Amino acid sequence: MTPPADRNSAAALRSIADLIGSGRAADAEAAAASLLRDAPANIEALRLRAIALLQLGRLDEARAALIAALKIAPRTIELLCNLGSVELARGDTNAALGALETAYTTAPTHPAVLVGLGNARRATGDLAGAREVYAAATNVHSGHAGAWLNLAAVELALGNFADAEHDARHALTLAPGHPEGLLLLGHVLAAQRRYADAAAAYEAGARFAPADARFPYQAGLMAEEQKQLAHAAFLHARALALNPSLHHALGQLAFLKRQLCDWRDLDALSSRLRARVAESAVGIAPFGFLSEPSRADEQLHCARTAAAAIEAAATPLRHRLAFDRDSRATAERLRIGFVSNGLGDHPTGLLIVAMIEALRSEQVDVTMFSTSADDDSPIRRRLRAASTQWLDVAGLPPVALAARIHAAKPDVLIDLSDGTGRIAETFALRPASVQVAWLAYPGTSGAPWIDYVIADRVVLPDALRAHFSESVAYLPRCYQPTDPSRVVGEPPSRVACGLPAQGSVYVSFNNSYKLNPHSMRRMFAVLRNVPDSVLWLLSGPEGANERLREAAREDGIDPTRLVFMSKLPHAEYLARYRHADLFLDTQPYNAHTTASDAIWAGCPVLTVPGNTFAARVAASINAHLGMPQLNVADDTAFVEFATRVGRDASFRDALRAELAERRRSGELFDVHGFARDFAALLQRMAARDRQGLAPTDLD
Repeated sequence: MTPPADRNSAAALRSIADLIGSGRAADAEAAAASLLRDAPANIEALRLRAIALLQLGRLDEARAALIAALKIAPRTIELLCNLGSVELARGDTNAALGALETAYTTAPTHPAVLVGLGNARRATGDLAGAREVYAAATNVHSGHAGAWLNLAAVELALGNFADAEHDARHALTLAPGHPEGLLLLGHVLAAQRRYADAAAAYEAGARFAPADARFPYQAGLMAEEQKQLAHAAFLHARALALNPSLHHALGQLAFLKRQLCDWRDLDALSSRLRARVAESAVGIAPFGFLSEPSRADEQLHCARTAAAAIEAAATPLRHRLAFDRDSRATAERLRIGFVSNGLGDHPTGLLIVAMIEALRSEQVDVTMFSTSADDDSPIRRRLRAASTQWLDVAGLPPVALAARIHAAKPDVLIDLSDGTGRIAETFALRPASVQVAWLAYPGTSGAPWIDYVIADRVVLPDALRAHFSESVAYLPRCYQPTDPSRVVGEPPSRVACGLPAQGSVYVSFNNSYKLNPHSMRRMFAVLRNVPDSVLWLLSGPEGANERLREAAREDGIDPTRLVFMSKLPHAEYLARYRHADLFLDTQPYNAHTTASDAIWAGCPVLTVPGNTFAARVAASINAHLGMPQLNVADDTAFVEFATRVGRDASFRDALRAELAERRRSGELFDVHGFARDFAALLQRMAARDRQGLAPTDLD
């Protein structure tokens, strides 16, 4: 017969377990502590108290309770597994691994041991080791859906997409409608760029877990990938309504509304976004935040917050990979690596192609790591031909991509991306000793793995220096190259382009997210002053044109004076500038590639230099063109200058004639000079690194 004391203890333990299971961790901890006052050596009470403390976030106390229990009953499987979980929560991955490896030697087929050991190995960066024990778990417990999901997750991290999809789908046959399974399946399909299939998985997850904001958020990302921007905005708004703390959705929604030129409630949304950035909210994409009316210090804070999350995930992998430094003391030829998803018919490819060709005259070897699919464009073919080595690395996960980069041993590795996602995660693994951000992201990375940012003194003046985390490497010319080999052809007639036969033509072929209310009101003021003029814009997505015309109507401008051009092949688009009298720039995100295009085609660009990198690119282009008069002080001066261009034909003609001369004789389009200065700057970075010197600002 069981003694009454034992029966009471067993009942108390069951009650504590029930409290934990119902989410009442504080009550469970108090009940366990009360039981332990009478029975301080009760192992199960110690274990349950530790679990309650773990749920309460009192991690050191949880660890102490488990250590006390293990002194009484060493090598107890449940205690070791719980200790592993607590150590992982404390961030001591090595201690977690030690506890679970001990459990594994005692019970190598125990499901909790296998799962816990797999989790610990993943946390230490040992993806292959995690895969081994997760696979063992599926062999021993083939009907356990969670084991298959763990295996699928690590296969995804390793880039084994087919195996990951198989394992996730198998888990869903064992547990149909499992929300985490559907979420993981969506991630696997998205990694394969099967965006519609991924969206279907997320939508299924939303049906089984309608209160889970992750599903509409992820489905919104897939809608964005398929250029369904209005639907994406709807889904992100739904996600935000379900979980106002899902800051990922907040940032995406604000950026989508800017792309759609949907300015309803945008000021309030923008203020909310800036407040969340100030609070270090995780998940806000720095690139989208550049379009907000934010200060340089806010942009740095946003970037640092995003980078910190990537750094935390990358640290154990980086330590395990431990890429060695190149031991060469000197090198006759500098080895440069470029990593980009834009090595084709893309603004990045268009800007750099002639410069990469010109680098062949310098003592450098160029390796291109292309993370995008082959678009078989002329630009991609030129880039490939100009490279010393070309590596197609589309689809590689960060660990595999970092290993491929390290094997090529670049002296300097350049990030030509927006500084987020898979490329950022790869750079965080430190595959190269010197890592540099340039061109594609017009701001600071905030990332400890980026040593230098390449800029010039106009785009990044001393006043902005404190708001960049990197050392700044200054070029003695505009930091943005371009391709002077392009031929600007003859456009169709004005009427064929949708323009009136007479009158001034102002142009702003910027992306729609740059056409904010402030920039458009400034352009409308110019139209008001020049009655026979029109404003030529790039056609926007899903009703953006109609919204812009409605904004014009509300400002007292005939909406038919806004003319929209559909996206065209680059040569055809470039020729259209021959009909334009003046490019009206935007704030706070300038024309960048588009400004170079306009000037190369003979159209001057009018801008107001701002207080962030992204707001000063057009100013840098004008300054290095030798026409600083196009960089005006404020909105009033902007409207006055643009008005004079529209009203005064002699002034307009003189401006275009000066631009044509500056374009021919100035440094802005001297691509060989750019390549020479660029290579010399990178040589200095590499030389400092070989001497064991830390990065520093370089002039």
